[in-house]
Amino acid sequence: MATPVVLIAEQLSPATIAALGPDFDVVNVDGTDRAALKDALATADAVLIRSATQIDAEALSWAPQLKVVARAGVGLDNVDIKAATQAGVMVVNAPTSNIISAAELTVAHVLGLARNLQRAHASLSAGEWKRSSFTGTELFEKTIGIIGLGRIGALVAERLRGFGVDLIAYDPYITAARAQQLGVELVELDDLVARADFLTIHMPRTPETTGMIGEAQLKAMKPTAFVVNVARGGLIDEAALAAALAAGEIAGAALDVFVQEPPADASLTGLPNTNVTPHLGASTEEAQEKAGVSVAKSVRLALAGELVPDAVNVAGGVINEYVKPGLPLTEKLGQVFAGLADGPVTALDIEVHGELAEHRVEVLRLAALKGLFSKIVSDPVSYVNAPLLAEQRDLEVRFSVDAVSESYRNVITLRGTLADGTPISVSGTLTGPKQVEKIVEINGYDLELPLSEHLVVFTYTDRPGIVAAYGGLLGDAGVNIAGLQIARDEKAGTALSVLSVDAPVSEDLLAQLGEAIAADSLHAIDIVED
Repeated sequence: MATPVVLIAEQLSPATIAALGPDFDVVNVDGTDRAALKDALATADAVLIRSATQIDAEALSWAPQLKVVARAGVGLDNVDIKAATQAGVMVVNAPTSNIISAAELTVAHVLGLARNLQRAHASLSAGEWKRSSFTGTELFEKTIGIIGLGRIGALVAERLRGFGVDLIAYDPYITAARAQQLGVELVELDDLVARADFLTIHMPRTPETTGMIGEAQLKAMKPTAFVVNVARGGLIDEAALAAALAAGEIAGAALDVFVQEPPADASLTGLPNTNVTPHLGASTEEAQEKAGVSVAKSVRLALAGELVPDAVNVAGGVINEYVKPGLPLTEKLGQVFAGLADGPVTALDIEVHGELAEHRVEVLRLAALKGLFSKIVSDPVSYVNAPLLAEQRDLEVRFSVDAVSESYRNVITLRGTLADGTPISVSGTLTGPKQVEKIVEINGYDLELPLSEHLVVFTYTDRPGIVAAYGGLLGDAGVNIAGLQIARDEKAGTALSVLSVDAPVSEDLLAQLGEAIAADSLHAIDIVED
C-alpha cells in the first residue's frame, strides 16, 4: 500500500510536523502559487493550510484522492466547504485553539481603554509629556457587561473577576445555574447596555446578531462607557459606533475585527478614542501551535478512517446512503428549534420515527445538536463538539428510534423544554423522489410546508382578517411571501401561522407584525446552510 501523501501548503510549526508522525510522505508547497498547488494536489491525500491558501472548487478538482483539508486555525473562509462535502472531502479546523488568546486580547483591550495606553504611547512617542491628558479609570468595582457566555465569554469573565468588577451578561441560551457558576448576573440586553461601564461582545455573526449593538443601544449607554469587539466584524453597527464616538455618546471603543478587513476607510481607525488592532485574536505563538498540532492529529484520524472530533462537514464513520439526506434536514430542524426558543433549553428529545429505524441513525442526534448550537454559540460547531456544548450547558439530551410513523415514511422530531417549563417541538420529513425537506409539526400543530431560508412563525387568536393584516405589512416592506400554512387547535381558538418569505424580516418589522395581529408569540428564523 502506498504511503499517504500529506501536503503542507503553508508555514507550520515543527510541533505540527512532529504531531503528524512518521507514517506519511510529507510534501511542502507554496499554497499561494496556484500552478504549484495544482501539481502537488494531484497525489495528495491530505492538505494542511492556514489562511492564505484557497481550497476552492477548482483546487478540489485537482485532487482526485484528497480525503481531508485541515485548516490550522478557526476560520474557514478560504475553504469551499460545500464543494468539499460534495467531493467527499472532510474539512477539519481547530475550533478551540484561539480561545485563550482571544480572551486575553479582550482583557488587554479593556485595560488599554481604561488607562488610555494607545493614546499615551502615541503622545510620548511624538516627544510629548502630557500626563494630565491621559487620566484613566480603575476597573475595580466597575460593571463589565459580557454579551455571549460561550467559551471565550466565560474565559473573559474568569479573568476579569480578579479585578474586583461586577460581572453581568446577556446570553438567552445560558441557564441561571451556569451563570452562577461563573459568578455572573444574567440580565436582558437593554439592562446590560444601560449598566455596563465596559461592554464586550462574544457572539457568532448571524442574521440575528449582525448589528445587535446599534444606534439605540449605543445611545442607551453611559457617556463614560467603553465597548470592545474581538469576536466578529459587524456585531456592532460600525456607522452607528463611529457617530457615537464622534458625538461623545460613549467614551471609547476597542476593535480587533471589522466588516471589511482591512477597513475601507479611517472612520473608526482614525478616531482618537479608539484602540484598534488588525484581527489579532488568534495571533499568538501558542494559539498557532495549538492549531497546527490539533489539525495534525485530526489528519491522522481521518486518514485512518476513524471518528474526527473537529470535522465541520461530516461525521466520522460510515453513514448509510438512506440516512444521509436526513442530516441536513435534522440540522435545519435544530436551527428552527433554536429560533423558537425564547430562553435556555434544559432538556431535548431527538426522536426518529419510521423506516430510518432499520439503519444506524445515531449521527442524526449529532446533526440536531449541531444545528441547535450553530445558532447559539460563536465558535464553529461540529458533529463531535456539539455534544460537549450540550454537556457544558447541562442540557439533558435523549435519543430514541422507533419504526412507527403514522403519516410519513419517516419523521424526525425535536422536542424540548425551556428553563421556565415551556415545551417546544418541531418535526420534519423528506417527501417525494426529490426528497423535499418539509416541516410537518410545530408545538403540536400539524402542517406541511417546505423548509426555506427565511421563516416567520407566530401564534394568535384565530379570527378573520389576520392574513390580510400581516400580508399588507410584509408587502409594504417589500418582503414576498413564498409559502404559507395555518394550523389551529379549534375554530376561534389559537392559530399558528408559518410563513416562508424571500428575505429576512427585521426586528422592527417583526414588532409591527406582532402588534398588528396581537400575536401571542412571534419568531423570525433564518436558516444557514453549511
